[in-house]
Amino acid sequence: MTPQRRQRLILSCLLVAAVGGAVALALTALERNINLFFSPSQVRAGEAPDGRAFRIGGMVVDGSVARGDDLAVTFALTDTAATVPVAYTGILPDLFREGQGIVALGAMRGQVFVATQVLAKHDETYMPPEVTSALQAAHRGRYGDAAGDGYGDGDGDGAGDGDGAGDSYSAPVAGDSYDSGGDSPPQ
Repeated sequence: MTPQRRQRLILSCLLVAAVGGAVALALTALERNINLFFSPSQVRAGEAPDGRAFRIGGMVVDGSVARGDDLAVTFALTDTAATVPVAYTGILPDLFREGQGIVALGAMRGQVFVATQVLAKHDETYMPPEVTSALQAAHRGRYGDAAGDGYGDGDGDGAGDGDGAGDSYSAPVAGDSYDSGGDSPPQ
C-alpha cells in the first residue's frame, strides 16, 4: 500500500468515526429531551417510564383537587377508563379547574405522577389533540364504541343496540349532500 493510499484510508476512517460520534451524541440528546405523551390508562397499564419525564393528559376529576401548604396541590386525572393521582407544587394556570382537560409534564414516583408543569386549555372549546385522542381511545376500550361517541351500532341504521359493541356514527363532513356548499339536504 502506498503512503498516499494509507493516508486516505486513515482519513476516511477518522471521518466515519467522527460522523458516528456526532450521530450518537445527537441521538442521546434527543432521547433525554423527548417528552412522550401517555394517557392515564397507559400509565396504569405500566406503559409509562418510571422515574423519567413524560406528559400525561386527561380530565381533572370533579372533587379531587386538594390544596396543601406552600402551593402544594393534589388532584386526580382521568381518561374515563383509569385515574392517576397527581401532585404539583407551584402556581396553577388561571384556567385550571375540575372537569377540565389538562396536560401535565413530570414523572411517576411510585403510584403518583409528580408534575413539574401543568398546562390548561385556553378556552372552553379547545382540548389538546393528545388528550382528545386518549379520551376517545379510553371510551372505545371501555364501551366498545368504534367512533368513541356512543352513537349507532355500525350496521348503518344509526340505532344503538344497547351493548355498545361496534357502535359507530358518521358525522356530516364537507362534500356531503347537506353541507353548507349550497346543496339541498337529503329528502
